[in-house]
Amino acid sequence: MVGKKVVMAVTGIVLVGFVVAHMLGNLKIFLGAEAIDAYAAFLRTMGEPLFPYSVLLWGARIGILGVVLLACVALHITAAVQLTRMNRAARPQAYDTKHSIATTYAARTMRWSAVILVLFVVYHLLDLTGGVVGFQPGEFVHLSVYHNVVAGFSIWYVSLFYIVAMACLCLHLDHGVWSLLQTLGWNNARTTPALRGLSRGVALVVFLGFISVPVAVLAGWVR
Repeated sequence: MVGKKVVMAVTGIVLVGFVVAHMLGNLKIFLGAEAIDAYAAFLRTMGEPLFPYSVLLWGARIGILGVVLLACVALHITAAVQLTRMNRAARPQAYDTKHSIATTYAARTMRWSAVILVLFVVYHLLDLTGGVVGFQPGEFVHLSVYHNVVAGFSIWYVSLFYIVAMACLCLHLDHGVWSLLQTLGWNNARTTPALRGLSRGVALVVFLGFISVPVAVLAGWVR
């Protein structure tokens, strides 16, 4: 059980780092169309002329970075499922009471938030990465990230789904960051309040950072 928790902690650190980096990339939209479109173009042209167009980007997606991320996701989910089964086997009867505090609620909803996040990632890749769903024929423009984001999030139910998914991510991070800090042995009587604040702070910053984009589009601040 301890080994599985360590696996979840280590893979969790990698995934949290990816989430934060992705959020920072998304926030470039507030610098304007030129900035975020140039960023998207850079990701595809980096390494030229030594490497052909998009080779390094796709190498990162399906190469070392892609393999690492997929491995982390697979290990994280596998360890979570195994730990859940072990916990149920150890205590088949549920507790009589449930504490109605935020962290406990986040812990109780970890499995559901994970399922919603997996479904969201699939949709998100098909939507803003591939332009396969969420756009009218000819509306999705390759490398026009600003245009695609505005067009996609202008549909209120798409933005709503995004915000709900980010709320699930917030809950997942709230409990997940706290759990990995516990697993790695960084908490004690003196550091517990600070570490709880850190886990909730990370979750809240990520939530606000991600939802700021669809909110800004719906409010007309980004158009």
